[in-house]
Amino acid sequence: MSDDPVIFERQTEEVATCTLNRPEKRNALSIQLMQQLCGYVEEAQKDKKTRVLILRAKGPAFCAGLDLNDAMDPKLRVASAKMVKQSLVTLYQTPLVTIAMVHGAAVGGGAGLVAACDFAVADEDATIGFPEVRRGLAAAQVMSVLVRKLKRADLADLLLSGELMIAARALQMGLFSRVGNIELEAKRLTDQVLRGAPQALAKTKRILDDLYRSDLETDLDMCLLHHILTMEGAEAREGMAAFLEKRKTGWERSG
Repeated sequence: MSDDPVIFERQTEEVATCTLNRPEKRNALSIQLMQQLCGYVEEAQKDKKTRVLILRAKGPAFCAGLDLNDAMDPKLRVASAKMVKQSLVTLYQTPLVTIAMVHGAAVGGGAGLVAACDFAVADEDATIGFPEVRRGLAAAQVMSVLVRKLKRADLADLLLSGELMIAARALQMGLFSRVGNIELEAKRLTDQVLRGAPQALAKTKRILDDLYRSDLETDLDMCLLHHILTMEGAEAREGMAAFLEKRKTGWERSG
């Protein structure tokens, strides 16, 4: 078995798979993992025969979010944040049709990867959410993608509550496309997508993105600044310390 944080495979000439491969870390997003993921997506899209990219994960969870060893290291914090931006841009803007296969929990940055994909199929027991506010943080970068998918009321529910949403609620919101057997649902979606003309699919994705008044990278640049400033604040230090020490934060109510 490969020790690489991402495994790249071709199912067919038309379908490629990227598998997050840090199950012992619940596939936490290290700088190395995100670099490798972006590299594989770019490699796949260079092959004109490839039309669908599937993103999935090994282990009990899809992705637990950022790797705190990188995200909280003063020397790596900015590099980690910039790789989140690059990962979101790469997945969102690729001309390939992207399908996330979600099992277990998809949290924070991991949920952002799911949102950046065109489709997300999920197990019935899957959960997804952005608990950043509970850590003294703001899910700034992923907001750039989420505002392109969700209505404001659902976005507020997701981000301000910090609650992990069950699959049925995420489906209702539009974060998940299908809920059920992820192998079967991904196969169904792939078969349907492959009935479309390659250039028409890529052009349709481009038009969808062009319909927004600002482009994703511009939005992400603004949100990246907010992310970095928030990470350097006192609330973030307290929130992350409480999370690591498995205690309540100073702003939480007792009882």
